Amino acid sequence: MDFHVELRGRRDLAGQIYRGLRAAILDGRLRRGERLPPTRELALRLDVARNTVGVAYEWLTAEGLIAGRTRAGSFVQGEAPRPRGRAGREALVPLRARAFWRSLPDLPAPLAPAAYDFGVGSPDVSGFPFESWRRLVARQLRAATMSGGYVDAAGHRGLREAVARHVGVSRGVRAEVDDVFITNGAQQALDLVGRVLIEPGDCVAMEEPGYPPARQVFQSLGARVVPVPVDAEGLDVAALPDAARLVYVTPSHQFPLGMPMSPARRVALLEWAKRRDAVVIEDDYDSEFRFGGRPLETLHGMDRSGRVLYVGSFSKVMVPMLRMGFLVAPPSLQRELRWARRVMDWHSPVPEQAALARFIDSGLLARHIRKMRRDYEARHARVAEGLSRHCGDWLQVVPSVAGLHLCATFRRGGVALERDTVARARAAGVGLISLSRYFAGARARPGLVLGYGGIPATRIPEGLKRLGASLSHVGLTKG
Repeated sequence: MDFHVELRGRRDLAGQIYRGLRAAILDGRLRRGERLPPTRELALRLDVARNTVGVAYEWLTAEGLIAGRTRAGSFVQGEAPRPRGRAGREALVPLRARAFWRSLPDLPAPLAPAAYDFGVGSPDVSGFPFESWRRLVARQLRAATMSGGYVDAAGHRGLREAVARHVGVSRGVRAEVDDVFITNGAQQALDLVGRVLIEPGDCVAMEEPGYPPARQVFQSLGARVVPVPVDAEGLDVAALPDAARLVYVTPSHQFPLGMPMSPARRVALLEWAKRRDAVVIEDDYDSEFRFGGRPLETLHGMDRSGRVLYVGSFSKVMVPMLRMGFLVAPPSLQRELRWARRVMDWHSPVPEQAALARFIDSGLLARHIRKMRRDYEARHARVAEGLSRHCGDWLQVVPSVAGLHLCATFRRGGVALERDTVARARAAGVGLISLSRYFAGARARPGLVLGYGGIPATRIPEGLKRLGASLSHVGLTKG
């Protein structure tokens, strides 16, 4: 028997033994029918515990590479699949995805974190009560509290009840338990609605600038997405195309510019939808973090004809990796939405849903939101003050009183200068996002979007000072 297993360090011993034996089978040093050493003998030879060798043998058995015979030992059963060489890959028949997916650019490689990271959409997870969350999840995983079966496609009933109460108190959204659907984040909620409502070729209207992932999900379903401009009052309702079947808006905190939709525009949008027999998706993605003024009533709260579908997410108020969101839908669509969710993936993980229900009902969510609202309000003020002090000659801040980001537009200069600014700031250790990336049309407005959820408050002033220095070196004239 010709094989050798070399152990490098004491970590992952079973894995090292498994990989060594597997390699010997793969390259023919161990041939079909050969007997492996007993676990006790190989354990003594390698100076490891017998159970460690046993685990490696179990993995090889599960893969079909060895098989045990009663009172005879373990024998090589077969050969591991060999990786294809380059010639074999070149002979593969090229499969073609749908045109939409082929049209998308390659996903960018992750960039190294910037020293002063103003990335958009990232909350501060350091303040999340992970220990309380761990206890809640552990409690739900106990066998006595879990049936182990599937649940309603709309989600865990206890969580749907908790969400209905939460949005009723915090946002004035009137919802019964049957109106609430639990989703894997807001993005899945948009996909769910699109699957039920959109036919290929349908017209969907979106804010310009707007949220690219929403645009992409509607396009992936065959919709023709039409950008509609926004101004200081939000979406320009007069510019909506007559053919629009669905309108997607972020009225509480327009993404990415930040202004709320005015009450007059909200009324006009609801009246337009009623006249055109259209549906409105209201994405209320971060309204929990509002720092001033009286919160405006939601479109859903103003709607009297059941045309508004309300989408929310826990990614910003908790941690993004939990991927938990919700949809509030009218009775007229609930049967079809249940079917669509069942076809898609049936339901979100139940233990996490049950834990989130307890997190909400125990008051932990409200307490966490209050704490983070104060923190984000202080960061919002620091970013606004720092932009004015260090960048005010070049940038104009868009007024905003909510959320986790601020937007600033260039007083003069085009998209090329915006791109140069982002690159120079990156070289100085400052990570930020260009505003033009959120435009679908050719007439993009140059600017910068700065998130403050993921950057410590103490690093904000220096980051903005470096941004100001970058702006002074890219050929921009002061406004």
